[in-house]
Amino acid sequence: MTNNKWDLRKVLSEIEDDPQNYHETDVAVDPDAELAGVYRYIGAGGTVERPTKEGPAMMFNNVKGFPNTRVLIGLMASRKRVGKILHHDWRTLGQYFNDAVTTPVAPVLVDEADAPSHEAVHLATEDGFDLRKLVAAPTNTPQDAGPYITVGVVFGSSMDKSISDVTIHRMCIEGKDKLAIYIMPGGRHIGVFADEYEKANKPMPITISIGLDPAITIGTTFEPPTTPLGYNELGVAGALRKEAVELVNGVSVDEKAIARAEYTIEGYIMPHERIQEDINTHTGKAMPEFPGYDGDANPAVQVIKVTAVTHRQNPIMQSVIGPSEEHVSMAGIPTEASILQLTNKAIPGKVVNVYNPPAGGGKLMTIMQIHKDNEADEGIQRQAAILAFAAFKELKTVFLVDEDVDIFDMNDVVWTMNTRFQADKDLMVLSGMRNHPLDPSERPEYDPKSIRFKGMSSKLVIDGTVPFDMKDQFERAQFMKVPDWRKYLE
Repeated sequence: MTNNKWDLRKVLSEIEDDPQNYHETDVAVDPDAELAGVYRYIGAGGTVERPTKEGPAMMFNNVKGFPNTRVLIGLMASRKRVGKILHHDWRTLGQYFNDAVTTPVAPVLVDEADAPSHEAVHLATEDGFDLRKLVAAPTNTPQDAGPYITVGVVFGSSMDKSISDVTIHRMCIEGKDKLAIYIMPGGRHIGVFADEYEKANKPMPITISIGLDPAITIGTTFEPPTTPLGYNELGVAGALRKEAVELVNGVSVDEKAIARAEYTIEGYIMPHERIQEDINTHTGKAMPEFPGYDGDANPAVQVIKVTAVTHRQNPIMQSVIGPSEEHVSMAGIPTEASILQLTNKAIPGKVVNVYNPPAGGGKLMTIMQIHKDNEADEGIQRQAAILAFAAFKELKTVFLVDEDVDIFDMNDVVWTMNTRFQADKDLMVLSGMRNHPLDPSERPEYDPKSIRFKGMSSKLVIDGTVPFDMKDQFERAQFMKVPDWRKYLE
């Protein structure tokens, strides 16, 4: 099949000759903790244990136990690389995704003959079928509950097939045909569908697509209220690429899958069936999550009964490290888009740009660049912060800065706290609010007064903007503008 359509292989063909963004190795590596351990030093970044850094995506061609499979990690672990992949300025990706989510291009169904993801088909009814040998899912650390599918896009629909959705969940391989899936309560539409099936005591058909164009992977992570129930986020990728995402019917379930994926796992979320997430390891840990800590193994996660695995020839297994810069791209950019969408509607022209930095894992922190036209705009910056919390409930900390501050440079952002900020005046604390349950400080024993239940939090606004009537007293030192300064480096 010719590769003139957007998929993972086309993306890689555009960066494979750029050593800053892509590196292959034929050195043998064990997918059990070693692979992620290697990449930790080379390019993970984010909130990963130091030492780490931002580096190239890596393709491991020699993965122990999987002679015909390559493993790719870190493809989205650089905002600049994501910009390069999407052919857009990395500084304004939030607005780019905001535009896409408001003008989606719906996916289309293609015949099986046009679906590279079905080049090889393995049915669970076949002798010797074993998910653990077919899918080279790595573990991040030696404490992980097992091999995890960390960037698999789950496709599911309502029982009447009137609406569908795609989301990403952590999924642990528990046996030869069994996956554990953690669906955060109240957070994903796949969970709404699963509840519907469970009430009817019926298994829910799903597909899991792995190895995708980042336009799909990042677009998939939009959440309500930006993408309400019934909004299939594959339309975001269609808008970004100006090319509809292609779907194909499953080979063993009545559901659709992404036709140009490297892997597809098909199966059913089983009703009234739960499993201990670390049943095979008993470590008490799941996997490293975006705040930088190991997630606790859930004692009762939902179960996927696998019915088939399909893949391309010489497939690429894609993986991410939970707390890496890759998660920042996947979660942060859609959050920026969601914040911009709401603020553009409520206070148009006042929020210039938004950035969710690695320090918050893409979810917990945002930096908002504020424009004030006149004295009537004083205070609008704090309303913008409230809107940000409304746009994304899992947000915990908001920095507010002026237009002369580089929101992508944390030194510049924190500088405002030291020269444009007084704690008794410019700090807002909002107690007793809902946040992300993976933040380990959000538990009653940490703060019994304001945290009644796990997942509650106090939220913080740091207003580093200058009062409008004092702007002339806070002008940065003005250096000579030298347009041709690059000639001095030649």
